[in-house]
Amino acid sequence: MPEPWLRLRPDERIGAPQGRRTLPRQPRRGPAGGWRLVILLVLWGGILGAGALGYFALTLPDTSRLVVGIRRPSIAILAADGSALATFGDLFGRPLGLAEMSPFLPKAVVAAEDRRFYRHFGIDPIGLVRAAIVDLRTGHVTQGGSTITQQLAKNLFLTPERSFSRKFREILLALWLERRFSKDQILEIYLNRVYLGAGAYGVDAAAHRYFGKSAARLDLFESALIAGLLKAPTRFSPARDRKAAAARARQVLGDMVEAGFITAPAAVAAATRGADYPAIAAARPGNRYFADWIADQLHDFVGAADRDLTIRTTLDPRLQAAAEAAVATELDRYGAKAAASQAALVAMSPTGAVRAMVGGRDYGSSQFNRATQAQRQPGSAFKPFVYLAGLEAGLRPEDRFNDAPIRIGNWQPRNYLNHYRGEMTMAEGLAQSVNTIAVQVAERAGIARVIAVANRLGITSELAADASIALGTNEVNLLELVGAYAPFANGGIGVIAYGIDEIRDSAGHLLYRRSGSGPGRVIAPEIAGMMNRMLEGVIGHGTGKAAALPRPAAGKTGTSQEYRDAWFIGYTAGLVAGVWFGNDDDAPMNRVTGGSLPAAAWRSLMLEATRSAPAPPQGAPPADATTLDDILGWLGLGDPPPPAPARR
Repeated sequence: MPEPWLRLRPDERIGAPQGRRTLPRQPRRGPAGGWRLVILLVLWGGILGAGALGYFALTLPDTSRLVVGIRRPSIAILAADGSALATFGDLFGRPLGLAEMSPFLPKAVVAAEDRRFYRHFGIDPIGLVRAAIVDLRTGHVTQGGSTITQQLAKNLFLTPERSFSRKFREILLALWLERRFSKDQILEIYLNRVYLGAGAYGVDAAAHRYFGKSAARLDLFESALIAGLLKAPTRFSPARDRKAAAARARQVLGDMVEAGFITAPAAVAAATRGADYPAIAAARPGNRYFADWIADQLHDFVGAADRDLTIRTTLDPRLQAAAEAAVATELDRYGAKAAASQAALVAMSPTGAVRAMVGGRDYGSSQFNRATQAQRQPGSAFKPFVYLAGLEAGLRPEDRFNDAPIRIGNWQPRNYLNHYRGEMTMAEGLAQSVNTIAVQVAERAGIARVIAVANRLGITSELAADASIALGTNEVNLLELVGAYAPFANGGIGVIAYGIDEIRDSAGHLLYRRSGSGPGRVIAPEIAGMMNRMLEGVIGHGTGKAAALPRPAAGKTGTSQEYRDAWFIGYTAGLVAGVWFGNDDDAPMNRVTGGSLPAAAWRSLMLEATRSAPAPPQGAPPADATTLDDILGWLGLGDPPPPAPARR
């Protein structure tokens, strides 16, 4: 064994000077070492990529919806003349094969949305690069680069969120679609499912919605217009902006020329013809109050909506437009000065068919229907039921009462402006809306009788059994109040307000048709005649003079305490209508009475409604008019036939 001084340490070499140590030799990195690092990075990248791919693949949505489809049943609500009022749910047309569609339609869609559709594998790298270049030049996103296959994947299976994970799933689904289906099948599914505005899904539904025909019959311009909707279904809707829709259609025609699908002269000819395409009726927002009221009743008629339905209603579009204009005119002119922010209107035939309904100033701002949902104090508009109870108790219009301060227990009713007129007839008390007379009539008839009369005529809201009922302190809604006036207009027959004439399913099967129903007679004919004469006096020389028409008319004003509500309910031979003005927060108005804004709006509506109607006869009925039907026929009362259905 060598001596300790001969032993070498690992960091020493033989022959090295004493006291010097050398560093251990480091291995030199050659080309092989660099490649090992690259391989390691690729390996780990592959593992991570495979893991991400597996995660996204496992979290893909259920693709069975591609075949089954999920949608809400479509409910199409039509006016009495067959014109469209509103559509609820999802409107789908008949699924069409590419060969069944207009030959222009698939070409227009491919030209506008994905010109390389038949040449890529679901993802278009060239299109992505081109879109990126355009976006960089413009400084913001103008082109997305998504293929039709990607759009189909997104529309069918994914949400509209903008995220990397959603985009990655979209790409995976697009690749899966391309592997499972042919190009024509993908395009066909896309055209039958894509959303095209106005609740329409698929080109056939859009063709019917915008042009009233099948997608098989679209011409070149119409095909370009529908293809143009894909970019922005609302902004380019022809029912919303006719000029924007036509301009977008011309862009699509230009795309078709660039793609070689049509010639330039053909595009010019189509654009020229398209400049005169018929106007597409847009749904009036005001119709939605009525449409919502109808939709809320459907379950009572046909149960759960598990199929597409078409409901023909009683609404008269001409009268509806006049009703909306009458309310808007008064609010625009005097609403701010009068501190009145809202109004409602209901018009119906004497048999209860609702012809017009205005639920508020602006449906877009508030969907609350003040005609059917708002419970408000009717004020003196309730008094006709008090006077009817008095007549049924034996009083007569010529009976005299003393208009003077009265007290009932601790309650002392007062007249408007605390003015008293002394002795007057019962008829004059109603015409001038004298509170003290109404209270005396209610006391003579009995409060229980007043409540019974109101309920019999159609007031279904709860009524308190106290003397203040004579002044309309119990809350009611406008629809029931107008319906309760209908027996005055039709000779004493009770009505149930209705808006549905018939309901059919998508196959045309009749599910419901109104055959007529109601409570029958609720006022004796002679009593109804007395009430008519008394209510005519309200307009002739009473508080409702602002509602006077160039024909016989009757009605009643109503104003609640502190001017919180103002009403006018009246009727002519063929129409009963009521108007309410007020504020949603129950704030007082600026001295608005039923004889001011409501009466003016009512008169405006009635002038339009009776513009072409013959005036009823004057004088007494003929001697041979012995039955109620005879008298109603002589007066021209009753429900006029609905407008003829529009030709489709």
